[in-house]
Amino acid sequence: MIQRFIELGAGYSDLYELIETSKANAHRVSRFLILETDTDGRSMSSFAVVMQPTDPGQFQAIYLCLEGIPAGETKRRQLFQELSESLEKPMIALNVKSSGEFAEKELYYQYLTGILRMNRYLPAWQ
Repeated sequence: MIQRFIELGAGYSDLYELIETSKANAHRVSRFLILETDTDGRSMSSFAVVMQPTDPGQFQAIYLCLEGIPAGETKRRQLFQELSESLEKPMIALNVKSSGEFAEKELYYQYLTGILRMNRYLPAWQ
């Protein structure tokens, strides 16, 4: 199975696209993630949606808005939480390292994949 992060962007409007993509593909949504991190002394959140693998093809997408929303209770976090509840899918919050701590974005995605597999939020590599 191929698992890949698809970064939509870090801006506020990108989160709205993530929400709409999740609604349009509600039958494929597996879970919602909020990844909390410290970036340049500021607490920031990444929002992600893990999709079910495609059939055929066994491709599993993880759509992501990377470190663009301040951490804490915000209107955007509330919208994301409401979507999780309306689709009856779990919302998981994790504290992770900042993407800026890695030399390349691909290394950061490997780090996240490892954490998500270790916690069984993603299936093991096949």
